[in-house]
Amino acid sequence: MGEIESELAKLITEGLDLDIDPGSIDPDAPIFGDGLGLDSIDALELGLLLSSTYQITLTPGDQKNHEIFGSLRALGHYVEQHRVTQAH
Repeated sequence: MGEIESELAKLITEGLDLDIDPGSIDPDAPIFGDGLGLDSIDALELGLLLSSTYQITLTPGDQKNHEIFGSLRALGHYVEQHRVTQAH
């Protein structure tokens, strides 16, 4: 698991109060449904967490969301491409 995937796994498990070890999440497994078992309410909460943590905007109902949230790896790839980095 890459750095961004580990970071996201921790954000998801802590932010959504899941009783799962972040390191045990398969980065290629689905996040929703049979994967982590997250539902639409979790999706909204996760969107808010991603927005506040990485300053990325996700639009509810966007067709791309299915792909973006397809797996931890896909989400990590999206976050790396779209997050706002702060200049130091």
